[in-house]
Amino acid sequence: MKNKYTYVWVSLVILIFGILFIPKIVERVKSGAVVENDRINIKDNSGDLAFVMLNGKKRRVPSFEFLNQDSLLISDKDYEGKVFVAEFFFTSCPSICPIMTKNLVELQNQFSAAENFGIASFSITPDYDTPRVLKEYAERYAITDLDWHLMTGDKAKIYDLANSGFNIFAAEMPDAPGGFEHSGLFALIDKNGFIRSRVDDFGNPIVYYRGAITEAQDENEEGEKQQITILKEDIKKLLEE
Repeated sequence: MKNKYTYVWVSLVILIFGILFIPKIVERVKSGAVVENDRINIKDNSGDLAFVMLNGKKRRVPSFEFLNQDSLLISDKDYEGKVFVAEFFFTSCPSICPIMTKNLVELQNQFSAAENFGIASFSITPDYDTPRVLKEYAERYAITDLDWHLMTGDKAKIYDLANSGFNIFAAEMPDAPGGFEHSGLFALIDKNGFIRSRVDDFGNPIVYYRGAITEAQDENEEGEKQQITILKEDIKKLLEE
């Protein structure tokens, strides 16, 4: 008998809830109020620069020390107080590296007046990319910014910096163009050494920017659209912080 009364009571509660609340929920869905509010939150976050997190901590650029194109020893300390973009490349790359370099030259030229902006390019073929080779590469692409260092050094340390330090993939692969595979991504670092990123339409950090995007793709391709454009905007935001 007790169970019978319990079922009646539960049924009564459900009936009252349906009468009072379901019409309101249906009305909100019909009017688009629920969806619209979610979209507003996403749009409000779309221009924010998030910190890239790892195990609940803000991800900071690891320490490094390599020779640059002028045979000068350069470390992460040389980028302190600067906003900078980091990449992994190689001078004999027959595929994406020339596009990446041209995009970085565009950044160099746009922010030439900014004393606290720099670029860090790490060669993933350090045995071939000696300071002399890097110097010739810099001259070929009109790399003139004194804070753009093309770096070479111990191969194991460079690959560890790429794959573990930045989580930007780089590896030797005989079947890949030029014998090496890498992701072609750019990392954006703030003045305090933290990796920063714009968030996507769902409020999640994009983490890295696609560096191997041509000018036509940056303007026209859906999904890849404005990767370099938004990077320029985000560099400006960090310079103003």
